[in-house]
Amino acid sequence: QVQLVESGGGLVQAGGSLRLACAASGRTFIRLTMGWFRQAPGKERELVASIGGSTYYTDSVKGRFTTSRDYAKNTVYLQMNSLKPEDTAVYYCAAKNGDYATRYDYWGQGTQVTVSS
Repeated sequence: QVQLVESGGGLVQAGGSLRLACAASGRTFIRLTMGWFRQAPGKERELVASIGGSTYYTDSVKGRFTTSRDYAKNTVYLQMNSLKPEDTAVYYCAAKNGDYATRYDYWGQGTQVTVSS
């Protein structure tokens, strides 16, 4: 089992920045591929970024968001810059057992990010 605890959401004005953190426990962190998802009201959940053997970003956040991981702290981060109102959503941290796993099995509780115009 893997436990994921997120922190760092909040309210920010357009153009501002936030950093989300996700602390993992319960399984060897180095073996996990970590993902950041978001879900806005009335929309489907989407994968925003992931980090494992390589990093991935959805097109709408490329150049603005950066994900990284600290192996000493078993923590993954999502640095969000130049935020836009359309980035408003609940953000979830998730983990899967390696890049080739087909699904994310472990999920954090979610943290609200609200970007005001």
